[in-house]
Amino acid sequence: MEKKRVSSVSSMAEALLIFFFFIAALMAATPSEAAISKGSFEDNFSIMWSENHFKTSEDGQIWYLSLDKDTGCGFQTKQMYRFGWFSMKLKLVGGDSAGVVTAYYMCTENGAGPTRDELDFEFLGNRTGEPYLIQTNIYKNGTGNREMRHSLWFDPTQDYHTYSILWNNHQIVFFVDKVPIRVSKNNGEANNFFPNEKPMYLFSSIWNADDWATRGGLEKTNWKKAPFVSSYKDFSVDACQWEDPYPSCVSTTTQNWWDQYDAWHLSKTQKMDYAWVQRNLVIYDYCKDTERFPTLPVECSLSHWD
Repeated sequence: MEKKRVSSVSSMAEALLIFFFFIAALMAATPSEAAISKGSFEDNFSIMWSENHFKTSEDGQIWYLSLDKDTGCGFQTKQMYRFGWFSMKLKLVGGDSAGVVTAYYMCTENGAGPTRDELDFEFLGNRTGEPYLIQTNIYKNGTGNREMRHSLWFDPTQDYHTYSILWNNHQIVFFVDKVPIRVSKNNGEANNFFPNEKPMYLFSSIWNADDWATRGGLEKTNWKKAPFVSSYKDFSVDACQWEDPYPSCVSTTTQNWWDQYDAWHLSKTQKMDYAWVQRNLVIYDYCKDTERFPTLPVECSLSHWD
């Protein structure tokens, strides 16, 4: 009897231990899964125009946008957000893509409205053998002209790479494969150039911009190479969904890591990566263009390192 009782108690203890491990694992996983949206294309996006220029892989996990002489294509999120982490893997148009722009951006509205806020990645096509350039831009209340251009340390047409935006009330950071390439800070002043009040959709599109995109418009699109195709996968958003009439979308809970102190500044490793980018990859920075801006915009004086 004693042996049976001990065996029974041991079995119960093992069962309880397994149960508690299960509950702990479930509690650890739930906040992350609830905060991050992945899902299918239909779960997250709607086609903006030219649905016949949009395709998916057989399993629905890869999405293709194409451009020909007639039109391009674009999509947008069904949901608006205010602050968070937004990430997508892209593989850009290969070969001769001069004049072609793949845009991946956030904006307060569908269309270039006169009072929009906007955060832009624009991938500028190339003549065969020439490097792709990334142009980033920021708009607030319809005012932009905050362009930066970077080269890349890889060929973005050969494989998928991750392009992400961190947006909170303290900084906006553009990332390529988790490497920060651009930082914009909020100084909290009335003349501050920092979009933080309006919720935004996330968009992507492919379109013809051969009047400016490649060598200032000198290289025109070769339509014999059409269709031009950009592909996407692994959209991930960990952000505050905007539901009117929310007065704000800021959280002080530990769940929203993108709104906590550590996300208000670059980490030590990020600062090292950012310094390397500044030394090696910056092609154009509006904050150094004194011909265009004899008086530099006020945000150019803000430190990116604080």
